[in-house]
Amino acid sequence: MNTFFKGLSILVIANFLGEVIEFMVNMILARELGESGLGHYMTILPTIFLIMMLASFELPVSISKLVAEKDELYHRSMIRHAVRMALIFTTVLFILAAIAVPAIPAFGHYHPLLKWIVISLIPVMTISAIARGFFMGKQQMGKIAVSHFLRRIVQLGLLTVVFQFFEFGSAAALLVAFCTLAGSELVVFLYLLHLFIVTYQKIRRVPGKPMSGREVRESLAAVSVPTTGLRIFHALTHAVQPFLIKAAVITAGFSPDMATEHFGMLAGVAMTIGFFPAFIAHSFLIVLIPTVSKAYAEKDSYKLQRLLQQVMMLTILYGLPSVTVFYFLAEPLTTTFFHSGEAAFYVQMLAPYFLFHYFTIPLQAYLIGLGLIKDAFIHTVWATIVSFSLIYFIGSRPGWGMDGVIIGMNAGSLVVLLLHYLTICKKIGIHWLAKSELRDSHF
Repeated sequence: MNTFFKGLSILVIANFLGEVIEFMVNMILARELGESGLGHYMTILPTIFLIMMLASFELPVSISKLVAEKDELYHRSMIRHAVRMALIFTTVLFILAAIAVPAIPAFGHYHPLLKWIVISLIPVMTISAIARGFFMGKQQMGKIAVSHFLRRIVQLGLLTVVFQFFEFGSAAALLVAFCTLAGSELVVFLYLLHLFIVTYQKIRRVPGKPMSGREVRESLAAVSVPTTGLRIFHALTHAVQPFLIKAAVITAGFSPDMATEHFGMLAGVAMTIGFFPAFIAHSFLIVLIPTVSKAYAEKDSYKLQRLLQQVMMLTILYGLPSVTVFYFLAEPLTTTFFHSGEAAFYVQMLAPYFLFHYFTIPLQAYLIGLGLIKDAFIHTVWATIVSFSLIYFIGSRPGWGMDGVIIGMNAGSLVVLLLHYLTICKKIGIHWLAKSELRDSHF
């Protein structure tokens, strides 16, 4: 448990600094791109993240889970087989992406170079994912923390320098913004690759036991495939959501330009503010996956129950004060940092969405650690059906517009939170109407 809280503390501090920098990055983007440009940036960003996520193949999750569950004697053989598998995967994906990405209609509205920049990131993301997963599984959270911080500080530095000394048209400015994102990923890749090579050289000097390539591939695929499926669905819904929201509010009477501007305020301003404390939830996610995986492999139900209680309590302690501050100080926050007082309404109305999000992230990590990835996927599907249905059918009604959109977002976040929590409680033996058997429950 001490290792858990030590790793969590390191990640929270690093991610806090990273979120401060991310906040500054979004301030620069909002100022340099304008509301319309920021809307276009936020519209294509989920699609880019989808491609980057596919390239990682959720290897950080599957490798960290396997490393946490297996003895150190197997790590050398495991890494060797994982690297071979990843190289084959990234080669195939690179070829497929070079054919498919240029045909994606969404990229047709942006600079022609953008799609090739995204394609070039595929091998970078795959190799980085292997190193990140290994260090997560070994509970070496300091390296993970530095990589997160490095990504943000490099992007901020590039944005500051480029926009300080050069002027661009709207299309070129958008391309530059995405290039700084790609540059930050490249720097993180070089950092993690160096650490990974140094660590692997040390492992090679220690005698180890072999694992068959088939066993490693099956173990990784058993986690990566369903988790990737979950992430694909999640990323696809986030890629579709901007267009759904715009279609709904246009039907409600908004002009296309007005719809883009309001979505820019929602995604670029309100969500930037509301998701700021989520760095703590993401820190939980990184630490929880290997911790829960190891405890579940050892059938330590007491540790799992105790850990869940601590995670929920810590989330309440930072989540409730955060959304309270956002609600009552929404206008000063949006005006001071983004010069967009109109977005204050979105910050206030999305307070439940943000709070539920803080809980959902660590609960999803719990489900992955417990091997309940299929359940997490089903929960996400149901929540998305509820959310998208309400977004369109209420948001498209005249007089509702963005109000209906927010109702749909809040409802969907509540559905997925409840489904995640109830499933975990059932799995680890926490009951609503009876005392949980902390030491005697079995799986």
